Amino acid sequence: MKRFYKEATIGPADGGHAILLDGRPVRTPGRGLLALPCHELAEAVAGEWQAQGETIRPDAMPLTRLANTVIDQLPAKRPDALVEIAGYAASDLLCYRVARPAEFAERQHAMWQPWLDWAAEQLDAPLLTTNTLEPMPQPQRSLDALARAAAALDDWRLIGLHATTRLTGSIVLGLAMTEGKLTAEPAFTAAMLEELYEIEQWGLEAEQAKRHATLRAEIAAAVLYCRVLREGE
Repeated sequence: MKRFYKEATIGPADGGHAILLDGRPVRTPGRGLLALPCHELAEAVAGEWQAQGETIRPDAMPLTRLANTVIDQLPAKRPDALVEIAGYAASDLLCYRVARPAEFAERQHAMWQPWLDWAAEQLDAPLLTTNTLEPMPQPQRSLDALARAAAALDDWRLIGLHATTRLTGSIVLGLAMTEGKLTAEPAFTAAMLEELYEIEQWGLEAEQAKRHATLRAEIAAAVLYCRVLREGE
């Protein structure tokens, strides 16, 4: 779509801050009003619209996409989002390790175990690890604790957790990012640890580099989204 406006700003809306294009409110794909719950997030979303060139590129507006998801799909699909997020707790990336090679096993422990320890201490959700590919049953009280942590979030923050969890394959990493304990680049490294180790051995292929760049950008956007929401509290 060709850019049709000169200036993106924010203005007051019921209970929030609307995005305005030359003074006119933006609508979501579902025709809802694009209004954000805090000034900080509204400024960031308006910045995405202002940064567009002659052609509007939705793929270059990740914060807008997340906001559209909240407005168009929640709270109706909140139960589905909670179920999906909770599903990661039963098979969290951080719980599945290797025994060999020893160098990589040590790297997994060094990178992943501190976050499992954090979940145990801060969320009362200790998770078990395994060196096999067989599913590892987790303590029900830990699964319940992680589900409660997700359910305690409002719709805006829940979408942030949904994004960070889905992108990394770990509800533990997702919660750490949502709470501001983990930044984007370490999160990418933790999520892609096995591939990054293999790249050290065999080199980086062009398709991998492209996929990694996309994932890096998506994680960075999700972390930014969570951060500006916290700043607006």
